[in-house]
Amino acid sequence: MSQVSPPTAAAAAGLSEAELAAFEETGQCARKINFIALAKILGLHPQKLEAIANGWLPVATDLHRWRSLRAFSTTGEGLTVNCYLVWDDATRAAALFDTGLEAAPVVAAIAAEGLVLQHIFITHAHWDHVEALPEIRAAFPAAHLHSSSKNAPAKQRNQSGETIPLGGLRITHRETPGHAEDGVTYLIGGWPDAAPPVAVVGDAIFAGSIGRGNQSWDLARAQVRTEILSLPVATLLCPGHGPLTTVAEEQAHNPFF
Repeated sequence: MSQVSPPTAAAAAGLSEAELAAFEETGQCARKINFIALAKILGLHPQKLEAIANGWLPVATDLHRWRSLRAFSTTGEGLTVNCYLVWDDATRAAALFDTGLEAAPVVAAIAAEGLVLQHIFITHAHWDHVEALPEIRAAFPAAHLHSSSKNAPAKQRNQSGETIPLGGLRITHRETPGHAEDGVTYLIGGWPDAAPPVAVVGDAIFAGSIGRGNQSWDLARAQVRTEILSLPVATLLCPGHGPLTTVAEEQAHNPFF
């Protein structure tokens, strides 16, 4: 992101280039690393980076407040990817956000809960987030597909300002490109008992990190700052990889901001 060469980064960290490479690979280093100096040349927040190196993780999320939200993690080809199922308790209408790598856990949950899958929302079209899409669509052919891909048919593309009802829930979206040109964050509100909003963010932001700026690092950071970190601090963030987090946690601990 910062275009700093490995030798320069290693020198700032107080390591050899080989030691820095080994640390990046394993997370282990026998020598003390100067994270403060390293963060400064990389354009990261020094204290936040050092805290992550010392083991910071977001507080584990208790999903009892969002009792009709399920997170699924599937693994393959060295990746673990998340997708999310949301439904309205009264109507049993459901929406799936991304598909992960296999359909079976989602299909089983929909059957077990007696749900009707009405919508499939795609945060971005990278393969690991849509690998199971053909199986999901075959199992639920009536579900409406939503994405921000310019290659999607017009009836599937997210429309500016639209709000999609799911029983008593309301789903809106915010464009969050940078990691992917079609990157989008879906915001789910209207939860029972005034539970905070839920934002399914794809790879725009992770706990303590952000997605690689394949399209543009500057754009990726700017969109996260304006479209995600501007949400209410209690908003639950559901990323495509890694643990659940919140806006408050990322404001306080993410070294990219």
